[in-house]
Amino acid sequence: MHQMTLAEIARGLADKKFSSEELTKVLLARITQLDPQLNSFISLTEELALEQAKAADARRANGESGALLGAPIAHKDLFCTQGIRTSCGSKMLDNFKAPYDATVVAKLAAAGAVTLGKTNMDEFAMGSANESSWYGAVKNPWNLEHVPGGSSGGSAAAVAARLLPAATATDTGGSIRQPAAFTNLTGVKPTYGRVSRWGMIAYASSLDQGGPLARTAEDCAILLQGMAGFDQNDSTSIDEPVPDYSASLNTSLQGLRIGVPKEYFSAGLDPRIAELIQNSIQELQKLGAVIKEISLPNMQHAIPAYYVIAPAEASSNLSRFDGVRFGHRCENPENLIDLYKRSRGEGFGPEVQRRIMVGAYALSAGYYDAYYLKAQKIRRLVKNDFMAAFNEVDIILGPTTPNPAWKLGAKNSDPVAAYLEDVYTITANLAGLPGLSMPAGFVDGLPVGVQLLAPYFQEGRLLNVAHQYQLNTDWHTRTPTGF
Repeated sequence: MHQMTLAEIARGLADKKFSSEELTKVLLARITQLDPQLNSFISLTEELALEQAKAADARRANGESGALLGAPIAHKDLFCTQGIRTSCGSKMLDNFKAPYDATVVAKLAAAGAVTLGKTNMDEFAMGSANESSWYGAVKNPWNLEHVPGGSSGGSAAAVAARLLPAATATDTGGSIRQPAAFTNLTGVKPTYGRVSRWGMIAYASSLDQGGPLARTAEDCAILLQGMAGFDQNDSTSIDEPVPDYSASLNTSLQGLRIGVPKEYFSAGLDPRIAELIQNSIQELQKLGAVIKEISLPNMQHAIPAYYVIAPAEASSNLSRFDGVRFGHRCENPENLIDLYKRSRGEGFGPEVQRRIMVGAYALSAGYYDAYYLKAQKIRRLVKNDFMAAFNEVDIILGPTTPNPAWKLGAKNSDPVAAYLEDVYTITANLAGLPGLSMPAGFVDGLPVGVQLLAPYFQEGRLLNVAHQYQLNTDWHTRTPTGF
């Protein structure tokens, strides 16, 4: 059962080959047995899962149907879940039980999805390796000595290890697509505003976006269908009709114009990954796609701009965690200032503190114009580059990451080295564009991903291309040894 995709589970439940309760029990037992190797879960919700599974079986018995009805998933531990710990991977929120469900959680529950638990993540989603979590690092199931990527590494590792078929995740600078690449999954970062951020604990509000992680594009289409849609509770949510993503999966790629930016193939890209990307291009050409070289001239400025904007927004968003209303509070504070200082110093880890300090500096009087304002101008130039490119091509293709997953601890002493791993992914967040990563091969036994980017609200086009590619390749079917 654990080897089935979300689509196969939907068909099996519809054909009454097994019940949601049976499947849920199998997967909960598998998580209990195997997750100690991975550390991919922060909380297991066995009681809730079995309750939801029984309810889904009853709904099916009454004639209801739906791709997610009875399907087991997990939520990244920054989606608020009523009455269940929502920690953001931080000591600061270790004792926080959300009083309500995030819109994404509520929508998927209404569709009948079964929540198995909350997955581990980089603290407050700050990181590219899932090593900054207060609950310990997550291990990559393809090699337990390597990182699974971040910040959605828990969701990625759990799905890759076949502990469950799919999971929710979030992407601020690549935190869905990079873990997908590192663990041989398909991951989608939707257009900014496509998925509600209400109840999703913020890192950088103008960049964060929720999305699905699964083994196939078909599964991502199913999960994204359940997540997407306008939400009046979220002021950044866009009132745009949600298409049937599964309906367009089998559209022909004949004549599809694919742009390949020349800036992607610089000295920083592992040549073995470059070769796999070229192989992917050739595969898509066989399917009728037309390849064209394009340019994104301002891509070189994206990382410094991102690492001003994101920490600036984080310093503002995380100011609410002060030891007063909720979260960690220090023992026996001498006064209010001591309460603030020690609660935040004890509750936040080193990476979060680093980004808060950088952000506060960038926003401070005298430096706002020099750093934050300039970064926002660069952001606009990055967006303009994409708009110009999409006048010539339908989608953009390139590597998801410049290197395969690195060893645990390898970049801990050099944060900037880890930041540079986001070079191909952060531009989509700066511009608000949809992006997808799909499996494209292996380097030294570690998975490699190819990234696709599309114009606004064209997630269906990305899923269509990925699905057609996956019908003609088998990278996405590979399973890590031991799982």
